Amino acid sequence: MKLRPSVRFRQNLSLLAGAFLLSGAAFAQTDAELVLRNDEVQRVKVFGVSSSGLQLDIATPDGKGRFSRPLAQIKEVRMAAPAELNQALTQYQEKKYDAAIAALRALLTKYRGMPASWVQQASATLGSVYLAKGDLAGAEAAFRDFQKLYPGQGSLQSDVGMALVAVAKKDFASARPKLEAVAEKALKEKNVNAGTALAYSATFLGLGQIQEAEGNPSEALEHYLRTVTLFYHDRAAAALAQERADALRVANKNLAVP
Repeated sequence: MKLRPSVRFRQNLSLLAGAFLLSGAAFAQTDAELVLRNDEVQRVKVFGVSSSGLQLDIATPDGKGRFSRPLAQIKEVRMAAPAELNQALTQYQEKKYDAAIAALRALLTKYRGMPASWVQQASATLGSVYLAKGDLAGAEAAFRDFQKLYPGQGSLQSDVGMALVAVAKKDFASARPKLEAVAEKALKEKNVNAGTALAYSATFLGLGQIQEAEGNPSEALEHYLRTVTLFYHDRAAAALAQERADALRVANKNLAVP
C-alpha cells in the first residue's frame, strides 16, 4: 500500500527542494518506506547512509528534493535488498570468500547501520565469511561492529557469532553454554523471524563442530541435520552442515542420530 507523506513532511520538503534539486540520473535511488519512531510512515527514495554514519540520505518521492534524516529518528526502513546481497551470499556459499567480503563491504559502505533486515543480514554475514575464511580477527571485529550497530535487534546474531569465534579458537567451555542456551530456545519456538533463523542455523552448526571435535559423531550429526532440515535459512551454514554430515557418515558406517 502506498502512503502519502504527512503534511508537515511535505512542507519541509518543499522548503528544501529549491536548495537540493538534483538530476535523477546522477544518483542511484531506491524506493523505500521509512517507519519513524512515532510510527509515522513516509514514502521516500533512499541514496544511502551519510559519511558520518548518523544520517540517512533520502529524497522526496519524485527524487528531486534531497535531504538527510537522523537515523535515530527511524525505526525501520522497508526497502528491497539489492541484487548485490544475493550475489555475495552465493559467493559465500561457493566459498569465494574474498569476493563475498568485497561485495558485503561495498554494500555496508553505503548502507551500514540502516535499520533494514537485509542490512543486518549483510552485517552479520560479513562476520561469518571472515570466520569461514579463517580470519578470526576479522570475524570478531565484524561481529562486534554488528553488535554496536544493532544492540537490540541484532544481539542474538552477534552473540552467536562471537560464540562461533570461540569454537574456532577451540574455546569450547566458553562457546558451549551460549550455544546450548540458544539451541534450547530454538527447538521451542514456532514463529521465527529471518534474523533469528539465521542465528539458529549457525547455532546448530557450531554445536555440531564442538561435538565432532570432541569425538561424538552421533551428537554432531544430529546438530548438523538440524541446521540442514530445520534451520536452513543461512545457506552457507546449511551447505557446510550437509558437508560435515556427509563426511561423518562416510567415516562412521551405520552412523545414526541419538
